[in-house]
Formats: sequence, structure tokens, C-alpha cells
Amino acid sequence: MGNEPSVLELDLPLLDTTGLDRAESIVVAAELSEAHWLARTDLGVAVLRYRDVTAVLRDRRFHSALSRLPLGPMDAESGLSRRPSILSAEGDEHTRLRRLVSPAFTPSAANRHRPTMRRVATSLLDAIVDTGRCDFIADICEPYPIPIICEVLGAPASDWRLFSDWATDIFKIFNGNLEEDHPAIERASKELDAYVAALVEERRASLGADLLSDLITAEEEGDRLSVDELCMLVRAVLMAGTDTTRNQLGCAMALLAQHPDQWALLAGDPQSLVPRAVEETMRYLGAVRATVRIASCDVVYNDVLFPAGVAVTANLAAANRDLGVFETPERFDITAERAAEQLTFGSGIHRCLGAALARAELQEALTVLAESLETVTLAEPPTWKPPRFGIWGPASLAIDFTIRVPRVDP
Repeated sequence: MGNEPSVLELDLPLLDTTGLDRAESIVVAAELSEAHWLARTDLGVAVLRYRDVTAVLRDRRFHSALSRLPLGPMDAESGLSRRPSILSAEGDEHTRLRRLVSPAFTPSAANRHRPTMRRVATSLLDAIVDTGRCDFIADICEPYPIPIICEVLGAPASDWRLFSDWATDIFKIFNGNLEEDHPAIERASKELDAYVAALVEERRASLGADLLSDLITAEEEGDRLSVDELCMLVRAVLMAGTDTTRNQLGCAMALLAQHPDQWALLAGDPQSLVPRAVEETMRYLGAVRATVRIASCDVVYNDVLFPAGVAVTANLAAANRDLGVFETPERFDITAERAAEQLTFGSGIHRCLGAALARAELQEALTVLAESLETVTLAEPPTWKPPRFGIWGPASLAIDFTIRVPRVDP
């Protein structure tokens, strides 16, 4: 290190999204990135451009800010989590966990559940298909992922309501109101852990073709996951496969309903365009806008000093609109061949563990919908969750639709 200027002393533009909705804040951040790769925020600083966001996320000296959040049951005296989470662990601990569990989260592992994803999406559509109108969030997004997660984990389908309630309460940790939400988060975490511990005992006696069985048998040089670690990983699966999927599917349909020309293209060739549509909707309007890192030591990057302890927001939404990477990034186009991967799943060692599972869920849901619905339009403007929500999407989405005749037999 030499005489690099501290990022805290630079004359940086302010990224202020106060009073803006989420879509507006994405535009503001993207426009700001054209002038500078950095901005000031109320937390510290934000990195705005694709190259720099990727570099920060891949630099192991920047630790996940989730390590500052209580992601497991609390210790009564300290108020801190007693269990390390793969979402927040760093160093050797994170490397060990990721090495053990990665084989269970490959695309091929996720693909074996695609028939269930398709069956669930079809049953939900069948329930509303004769109405010509629905609240897409309440009727499709909310109930869609939970039966799938039950199968993925090897839990009885009849327990889907338990998982849905636990997921709803645990995700409150990202809503910026921890003091009020803590009791619900703690209760749901304890109930989920007790459920998983019992399920682990059942699976050890009789292994199945499910994720929990894969995790139980995961081993490298005699190292295995403990029951506590298995409980922690199930919580990570809930995060990857439920609320993120619900919100991203809602964002996708909101975009497609607002762009009927894009829906027409998708409905005309779902087999070819669904994978690209999933990536484009995540790039253009991601359910996860940003992720925060903490400098674990003094870090010099791009001739700037990031002092130890400074909070660095990797603005995924701005990076996904980077003019230097994406041609016409402000344009929503499911046929575009983008030059780089969208960053809503993140990057580096903390890239979303369940990305393959979430991607498969989104693809199968959109395929069923595109094969069945001829047209989709907004019945009224969508209402959105508060911008402060960490995992964000429509709160309600009223759509009108017409059915393809004859419907494609799933």
C-alpha cells in the first residue's frame, strides 16, 4: 500500500433514493454509474459498475455483511447467533461448507425436480384458468415454490403450509425492522430446526432421492455435516427456493404484462425463449438489488483505499444496467444476446447457493404459463413491496389473460 486516497475522503456523488420506488432507484443508480464507479450512501459507499461489482464480490477480503445479522437461533446472553451460516461464513469455514454441499446444488441435481415444478405450476394455473383474471402474486407466486421445496428436501407435501409460514417469518430478517421482527424470526428458526433434526433422523434410517439425503451422505476425507449444519443449510435452501423465487417470478410477470410484445414473442416460442427471458427479467428487474460487504482489513482496489470496517454496497441493479457491458441496457428485450451474465445471483464465493434451483423453478413456471396463456395484460397497476425490503417484488399483480386454444398438454 502506498498513498492511495481513502474512499471515505473522496468527493463522491451521493446515491440518494429516498422517496423513489425500486424501479426508479435502479435507473438513478445506473445513471450515476455513468459518471463514477463509486458513490456515497447512508451505509458507507456503493460500487456501481459491472467490472468493479464483480471484483469486490470475488475479493475474499470483503466479507459478507450477513455475518452481522443473526441468521440462526440466538444465544440468550449475547443475542448473537450460535450457529455459523454458509451465507455469512468466511475463510476456511466457508470453503469447507461449500466444498461439502456444492455437489447437491448442481444444475443436474435441480433438474431432477423439474417435473414437480411443472406439475405444481400447472395445478395452480388450472385453478384460475377459467376466470380470465387473477392476482398473480396471491394465486401463483405465493403458493408455487413451497410444494417444490418440500419435495426437494424429502418432506411430506402435506407440510407445505409449515414451510410457507417459516419462510415468511425467517425472511423478515432482510426487511430492516429487526427489533420488531426478531421474535417471529427466532420462533420460526427454532421450529424449523426441530423439524429438520427429526427429518434427518428419519433420512439416516432410510435415505431417499432428495436434497437432505444428498447432504447427509456428503463426505470428503471423512468430513461430514453435523445436524446443526444440516439445519442451517435447509434454511439456506428456503432462502434460495422460496421468497426469492416468489418475488422474481412476480417481477418477471409484471415486466411481461407491461410489454405485451415481449409476451407475444415468449408465447410464440417458449422452448427457445424461456431461459433467455428468465435471465433478462433478472437483469432488468431483479428481486435482489444489492448485497453488502465489509472490508475485513485495509483493502486497496483500483487505486483507492477501503479502510477496514467500511461497508461497501455492491449495487447489482446498477451493474446489470452498465452501458460498458450491456448494449442498450435500458431496453427490456428477451431476445437479446447479452454480452455478460446478469448479477442478480451475485458472484464470488457467496454467489447464490441455490441459483440452479431458483433458475429451474423460474424456467418451468414461465414455460407452463407461456404454453397456456395467449395474452397477458395488466388489469390495474401493480402494487410493490416497500423499497427497503431486501428481497423485493410486487405485493399484488392483477392481470387479465386469454387462454391458448387448444392448451399445450404439459
